[in-house]
Amino acid sequence: MIHIHAGDLHTVITAAVGGSIASFWGEWRTGGAKGRVDWLRPATDGGLAGYDPLAMASFPLLPFCNRIRNGRASFEGREIHFPPNHPAQLSPHPLHGIGWQRPWKVVATAASEATLSLDVAASEAWPWHFSAEQQFTLDARQLQVKMSLTNLDDAAMPAGIGHHPYFPHTPGTTLRSAAAAMWKADQEVMPTALEATPEVEQLRSGVLLSRLDLDNNFTGWEHCAVVEWPADAQGPRRSLTMQAQAPLDYFVLYCPAGADHFCAEPVSQCTDWLNLLPRYGREAVGGARLAPGESLQASFSLTPAWL
Repeated sequence: MIHIHAGDLHTVITAAVGGSIASFWGEWRTGGAKGRVDWLRPATDGGLAGYDPLAMASFPLLPFCNRIRNGRASFEGREIHFPPNHPAQLSPHPLHGIGWQRPWKVVATAASEATLSLDVAASEAWPWHFSAEQQFTLDARQLQVKMSLTNLDDAAMPAGIGHHPYFPHTPGTTLRSAAAAMWKADQEVMPTALEATPEVEQLRSGVLLSRLDLDNNFTGWEHCAVVEWPADAQGPRRSLTMQAQAPLDYFVLYCPAGADHFCAEPVSQCTDWLNLLPRYGREAVGGARLAPGESLQASFSLTPAWL
């Protein structure tokens, strides 16, 4: 467990549990009152003891994001045969890649910084050798996460990258995020049609999350999402802005009805992008091609504020 801090902000990182963020929290003071507010849903003791990345505050997505239909896809002569990997569901569609289920190596730490790395050999599941790195930097204003994915193989590799933050969903939580269209999905959360749905306009204007029940990909994302929470037992009225940079041009919103959390994920490709690419094209599904030795880099920040 690595604890970095700056000003009133604190981040705990666990290299052993998928190179995940275990918590991102801050201190608040109003008059004589003070307390702690969790800007991301904190990991549980049971989740940490059980090495469960789904119980963390956020985990990395690479070398692909979201799901691949039945774990099968082809890329420039190589076949992907990725086995089911959801620890809690019997689904034939593997999700979130490899990095979240592997221990990472601690490369460097300082008071407000930490760097982790990962090296993954080629296999039948993912027939390319690759490495990855995450750098977490905290200052008094925000947490910044920089990621890279490097193809160490002798052939070109398909690539996706992103992160999977869990945010607290308390009564009155709202989300505002502008995108162009949403991939509608079937009961297995696989994309079926790309449309400018009513949810797109709701999110653009800002929506009370209790009105949504979604697990969908958004295209044409404008790289920003703003969460607002009303004053409650955790603290005064507050907000958090997630700002991403290209190639994190896509956005996933997982907001299950009645849950105490939701996920707003900056990603570089949509669900099942390799299989959808021939029909819909790169703009609709994203993803990258890495030549041998080439790297894909991405970054995003989380900036909290009091309102």
